[in-house]
Amino acid sequence: MRFLLDTRSYEEMRARTDHTPDCYVRPGEYLHHMYVDGIKYGIARAVYDCLKEAQQRQDVDAIRHLTMHKQQIDGLVAEAQRNGGLGGKVMLGGEVPQDDGAAPAGNSYTPPMPMTPEETGLNRSQLQELVVRMIYNRSRATGLEIAQELRLFYSVVEPILTMLREAEWIDIAGQRGYGDINYEYALTIRGSQGAEDALKKTSYSGPAPVPFDKYLMSVRAQTIKNMVITRRNIRRAFSDLIITDAVLNEVGPAVNAASSIFLFGYPGNGKTSIAERITRLMGDSIYVPYAIDVDGQIVKLFDTIVHEPIADNVSLGDAEYDMRWVKIKRPVVVVGGELMLPMLDLTYNENGKFYEAPFQMKANGGIFLIDDFGRQQCRPMDLLNRWIVPLEKRYDYLTTITGQKIEIPFDQLLIFSTNLDPNQIADEAFLRRIKFKIEVRDPDESQWRQIWGLVCKGRGVDLDQRGLDYLIDKWYKPEERPFRMCQPRDLLDQMISIAKYNMEKVTFNPDLIDAACATYFVSKEQKNFGAKVRLE
Repeated sequence: MRFLLDTRSYEEMRARTDHTPDCYVRPGEYLHHMYVDGIKYGIARAVYDCLKEAQQRQDVDAIRHLTMHKQQIDGLVAEAQRNGGLGGKVMLGGEVPQDDGAAPAGNSYTPPMPMTPEETGLNRSQLQELVVRMIYNRSRATGLEIAQELRLFYSVVEPILTMLREAEWIDIAGQRGYGDINYEYALTIRGSQGAEDALKKTSYSGPAPVPFDKYLMSVRAQTIKNMVITRRNIRRAFSDLIITDAVLNEVGPAVNAASSIFLFGYPGNGKTSIAERITRLMGDSIYVPYAIDVDGQIVKLFDTIVHEPIADNVSLGDAEYDMRWVKIKRPVVVVGGELMLPMLDLTYNENGKFYEAPFQMKANGGIFLIDDFGRQQCRPMDLLNRWIVPLEKRYDYLTTITGQKIEIPFDQLLIFSTNLDPNQIADEAFLRRIKFKIEVRDPDESQWRQIWGLVCKGRGVDLDQRGLDYLIDKWYKPEERPFRMCQPRDLLDQMISIAKYNMEKVTFNPDLIDAACATYFVSKEQKNFGAKVRLE
């Protein structure tokens, strides 16, 4: 740990009011740390002063804490004297990093290009079946179209076409340009029978699948465990949120652990927003295959809903990596109350005779967010039990329709977000496996007002602090209504809608504030409208 020795730093620490709870021995007592540009420093003079105060008060916990700091300082001073003395030093404990302190960004993995059929990892029978299915679906196709469909170089496809011609499965039906690559192929009678046999196995048609072992290697090479988050670079990801340093101090280490996070707290305080901002910390891109071959079974992995491709404007002929893979931003998979247990296993397409990868497989290398946890269409305990092995072992098991077990990596940051009490929906054994439990608390009035400022700026509305004073005095204090992070956005949108209806400019006048609050807040007064609803 770094310690500052100068009086100026001590005075700065005393003057500041933005210290986080970890700057004290306990909240509000024995201030002896401060953060400067994202770096935490112990203030030597404050340590001695606080230790003296703790001894006078006979505060055993504080004495124990501060004595350890004093021993650290004494050790650093002794080391400095052995190396030539303090010499006017104002800091002990190592140099301050000049960058953001994070590990070098960027994924270095690139899937190598196959130049021959053998280098694809697939046998020639599999490639032949892919080709005849593709021609069968199109009636006719050129060599270029076949290569583009399979996302393979023509040099890989050409030997397969030659074999099919020699076996009298295909024949040249025309030509659309110059060269062999533009020959147009059609199935013969024998080829049509071969295509029907291939379709009985699977009707999958598209990019050639990648062998399962190559997929496993890619997940290990692109693991999220290589990321390093610091107090300096986390602020950039959360720059558009009003969030306390205390919460960031919990979120950052959780992301570094690359394991699991339980976000809980009252609704409307930004748990989902925090989870979404975490994805910005990942920054770089990864490669995922369009489809995977698992012992002859095809599993579709790439999903345009959860995977965001990075356009690199590379044509097949100019590619520098295996085009059976797609370059994407690190994935963010978000599921909510619609999640059911069968969605976490392979989904078999009865008509197409291929599999769709489950959510957690699509999330490898990124984030899997289970929002509104506890409100799914299955019991929370059943859902929790489903994650015990993946969280503990970092791999998961999937089952095919034949009963075959497939072991897949579980390399993702799993985030549970809920506004329920964790103790009500999870037992101690499971909570132990969730490494970081982070409570997202209500904002104080100062933070709440800052959020109003951001929201008004984004909506192009002039903020009037007197209007906020009126809002608090009339709609918050009498009802002892808590502040929530979402309220400024929701109330301002309400005011904008009402102002449009009234054909007036949006201002913080009392009539507009009252009209917005009247349709936003629900009175605590219980009323009987003659009907009942069962919530259990």
